[in-house]
Amino acid sequence: MKKQHIILTCLAFLCIFHTAWAQMSKATSIEEVLQSVLQNNKEWQATTSQAEAQKWQARAENNLPNPEVTYSHLWGNKEGMGFTGEFIASQSFDFPTLYAQRNRLNRERTTMYDAEAEALRQQILSQAQTVCLDLIYLNQLHKLLAQRLANAEALSGYYAEQLEQGNTNIIEVNKVNLELLNARNASRLNEADLLAKQQELVALNGGVPIAFCDTLYRSSYDYPTDFETYRLEAMAAWPELQALRSAEATAIRNITISKQQWLPGLTLGYRMNPSSGGDRYNGVMVGISIPLFANRHKVKQAKAERIAAESRLQSQSDATLANLRQLWTRAGELRKSIDEYAAILRLQDNISLLNKSLRAGQISMIEYFVNVATFYDSMENYLQLQNDYQKTLAQLYRFRL
Repeated sequence: MKKQHIILTCLAFLCIFHTAWAQMSKATSIEEVLQSVLQNNKEWQATTSQAEAQKWQARAENNLPNPEVTYSHLWGNKEGMGFTGEFIASQSFDFPTLYAQRNRLNRERTTMYDAEAEALRQQILSQAQTVCLDLIYLNQLHKLLAQRLANAEALSGYYAEQLEQGNTNIIEVNKVNLELLNARNASRLNEADLLAKQQELVALNGGVPIAFCDTLYRSSYDYPTDFETYRLEAMAAWPELQALRSAEATAIRNITISKQQWLPGLTLGYRMNPSSGGDRYNGVMVGISIPLFANRHKVKQAKAERIAAESRLQSQSDATLANLRQLWTRAGELRKSIDEYAAILRLQDNISLLNKSLRAGQISMIEYFVNVATFYDSMENYLQLQNDYQKTLAQLYRFRL
C-alpha cells in the first residue's frame, strides 16, 4: 500500500511538471532568447522610461520663464484724491545666444542618455547570453552524465549476476555500486544546476517563463587573430566608452554655456497706469538683469567637471583595453587546449573498450575505475573548455549585441 502511494505521488508530480513545462515558451536559439529578454526585462523597461524622462527634462530646462502679470490698486488718504492703479504684463528671458547653446547641449545630452541606455542594454543581453551558453554546457554535461549513469547501472547489474553465480566477490560489487552512487550524485547536481540557470534566465526575462534546451554552440564569432584590428573596432564601439565620450562632450558644452551666462538677462513688458480722473498712462517696460552674483564660480565648476569627465574616459579606456587584451589572450589559450583535447578524444572510445576488457578479465577492477575516471574527467574538462571559450568570445564581441 505504501509502495502504491509513492508511485501515485511520483506520477502526480510528473504530471504537474509536464504541464508547467508545456506552458513555458521554448526558444530554439540564443537570438530568440535575447529578443525575449529585451522585450520583458524590467530593468531595461525602467531604463528606457528614465532616459525618455531625462530627455524631456533637458528640453524643459531651455524653456522661457513664465510671463508675469501684476495689477495694483491704490487709494488716497484724503477725500477727493481718488485712486490710481498700475497694470504690468512682462516677459523675461536670457540672452538669445544662450538658447542656441542650450539646444546644442540638449542634443549632446540626448546622445549621452542614449549611450548610457545602450550600455545597460548590452550588459543585460550579455548576462542572458552567458546564461544560455552555460545552459548549453549543462545540457551537454547532462548527456555525458546520463551515459555515465547508464554504464554504471549496466555494470552494477552485471556484477550482481556475477555475485549470485559466485564469479566475483562483494568487494568488487561494492566498488561498482560506489561508482553507481557517484554517477547518480553527479547527475543530480547537474539537474540542480540546470534548474538554477533556467530560473536565472526566467528572472532576466522579467519573470516570464522561457526554456532554452540547445546543446550546440552556434556562435557567429570568430577568434580575432589580429588584436590591433580588433582593438580599433572594439574601442570605437564599446558602449561604456561611447557614454563617457558623450559625457565629455556635454561637459565641454557646459563651459561655453557657463561663459555666456555672464551675458545680461532681459525683460520686456507693457505698463498701464489708470486713475480715478480718467487719465491713463500706457507704455513699454524694458529691464536688464546683470549676473553679478548668480553666475560666480560656475565657469570654474564647468571646467572642473570637464577635467573629471576626461579623466573618467581615460581611466575607463585603459581598463577596457587591458580587459580586452586579457580576454583575447585567454581565448587564444583556450582554443589551443580545445584543439589538443579534440585531437585525442575523437580517436578514443574508452568506455566500451574498458567494459569489454573488464568482462573478459583482461584488466583489474582498479585499472578499470582509474581509466573510467580519467576518461570522464577529460570529457568534462573538454566541455568546460568549450564553454569558457564561447563565453570569452561573447565578452570580446559584447559591443555587437
